Order: sequence, then C-alpha cells, then structure tokens
Amino acid sequence: MIGIDIVLKVGGVGMIVAVICQVLSKAGRDEQSTLVSITGMIIIFLLLAAEMGELISRLREVFGL
Repeated sequence: MIGIDIVLKVGGVGMIVAVICQVLSKAGRDEQSTLVSITGMIIIFLLLAAEMGELISRLREVFGL
C-alpha cells in the first residue's frame, strides 16, 4: 500500500511547480514555465518509479510469475 509520505511528496512537488509556473507565466516567461512543468513531471515520475517497481515485484509474488 502506498505510504502517506509519497502522497505528500507528490502533492508538495505539484504545489511548488504550480506556483512557479504561475509566477513565470505572469512574468511573460512561458517557455521557462513549460520547462518547469516538464521538470516537475519528471521528478514525480522518478518518485513513483521505486513504488511501481515494488508493486510489480509483489504482483509477481502473488501470481507466481
């Protein structure tokens, strides 16, 4: 089961990225805003990669693969 810590990390990264994107958009720097949002998505994917690996290994154990 996913721990609350990973949920809070993903939420925190999402909020920080959203604020930075809004500030950059208001400043007229849409290109940097796009790069920040892509970077935030990559960070979240990296945070979830370990959890997905654990999930796959547990599924293999359950189904005997």
